[in-house]
Amino acid sequence: MEFSPANQDPDSGIATPQRRTVFNHRQAPRPVTAAALVVGILFAFPALYLVWRTITGDGDPIDLLSSARTLEPLRRSVVLAALVSASTAVLGTTLAWLTARTDLPGRRLWRILLPLPLAYPTFVGAAAFIRTLNPGGLANDLFQAIGIDRTPELRGLFGAWLALTLFTYPYVYLPVAARLRNLPGSLEESARILGNSGFTTFRRVVLPQTTSAISAGALLVALYTISDFGAVQLMRYDTLTRAIWTTRLADQPTSFALSVILLALAALVVAAERIGNRRRSGQRPARSTTSRPLTVPLGRWRVGGLALVFITLGLALVAPAAALADWGITGLIRDATGGRPLVINASDVIGPAWNTVWISVVAAGAAVLAVLPTAALIGRYRSRVGPTTGNIITSTFAMPGLLIALAMFFWTLRSGWAADHLRGTIFVLVFAYVVRFGAQALGAAHVAVAAVPDRLHDSARVLGAGPLRRLATVDAPIISPGLLAGGGLVLLSTMKELPITLLVAPFDFPTLTTKIFQSFEDAFVAEAGLLAMVLVALSGLLTWFLVIRRAHQLD
Repeated sequence: MEFSPANQDPDSGIATPQRRTVFNHRQAPRPVTAAALVVGILFAFPALYLVWRTITGDGDPIDLLSSARTLEPLRRSVVLAALVSASTAVLGTTLAWLTARTDLPGRRLWRILLPLPLAYPTFVGAAAFIRTLNPGGLANDLFQAIGIDRTPELRGLFGAWLALTLFTYPYVYLPVAARLRNLPGSLEESARILGNSGFTTFRRVVLPQTTSAISAGALLVALYTISDFGAVQLMRYDTLTRAIWTTRLADQPTSFALSVILLALAALVVAAERIGNRRRSGQRPARSTTSRPLTVPLGRWRVGGLALVFITLGLALVAPAAALADWGITGLIRDATGGRPLVINASDVIGPAWNTVWISVVAAGAAVLAVLPTAALIGRYRSRVGPTTGNIITSTFAMPGLLIALAMFFWTLRSGWAADHLRGTIFVLVFAYVVRFGAQALGAAHVAVAAVPDRLHDSARVLGAGPLRRLATVDAPIISPGLLAGGGLVLLSTMKELPITLLVAPFDFPTLTTKIFQSFEDAFVAEAGLLAMVLVALSGLLTWFLVIRRAHQLD
């Protein structure tokens, strides 16, 4: 069995184990096998380096791993992950049921808008809530206009929970909505004929059929939560990622010990996801090509359903956009009318935007090329190397970006050769991006390579076509769409990545994420708003084409 984040289960919408299908039982070419081995070793390097530094560093590793300085951030991370997973499971499932199985007015529009919070990096959303509620913020002014003098302060656990819930619920909403749209209505009709109420029918029929999608989405949210850095940093909530960041220079042994704990925690979440997939693999959810999904009339609950959708979209989509626009427009007006001038100009926006786009394109292309040998071994040849390197690549998808960044930062700092030739270079930055997001390209590449029929290769060989010509005329036209899809997912993720860019990028290489984060930290709100609007616009376009549009095409 293999784990691939791009080979998605139609019910859960996220990675599921897949049986390796061998289309060609010939031995794999040695160059392809060697390339896959090298790639597997490179992908495993950051995790191995962190473990090695913890074992060989100053102090007793056991004492470091069991001290209060490491266990307390672990407790906070677990609590936050549990709360966010539970809240997104409830919110995402409720919204999915409202838009997929009820007569909620405007449900086609809500299906398009509800996944769009994925376009916001969580630290941008967190900053929008913090600054909007502060004195002088947009929400603060509105509250004062209606006579409310005190506004809630979003800090700590509550602030981190709210921000992460609002910007990660689509990870549950999308797979559950897809499952509900494919669930035949005959099951619910039979339950209602037998006298079950609407709630009982949902609990006994609908919920068991969607449990796999809910749990898979919730586990993905948990993995995202424990690896998040930007939101918890701005909310000043000391989880593992924030503790690693604050101790990385002053207390390196503790930072590495925290990194190993975070790595183990991510591995536990992945293990739980795989165990759940194994249990679900023998369960075939009900499907029907003839029975259409049942539409449940909401009746008096219609107002409540619309209120939930409006509140969710208002907080997760409209409010951050309004806050960013308010900051940016206010700053432009103030600059034009002789007030405090902006500390950035057009080149400070265009430059980071261009850097963000081209480095993301390069990382996407490099990721596709890096995983292609492994995809070929898995999809077309009899090889033990393919599944092994495939598992290594997909496992790194669960490794938080901060850990990859920390490993590359200290390796290039302490290694003489790396410090002289690699430290602060684009090469190391792209490598870190590829390790972090290469698994997203692997699944699509595997499917694309496996889709090439052997008979086409045999026919081309009989006609005298050599390996290169077969690659150009047979493989390339068939696998290109899949490779582009996988590369697009890497592109979208790279554009929003923060900790890797903060730690590994060259000093003279600003991107939108680093400029936005630094502007928020330095309280340059107007400048951060202008930069964030550009990033959200770019991310929103990619989210539409790669996530929402694709999901509707699969329905």
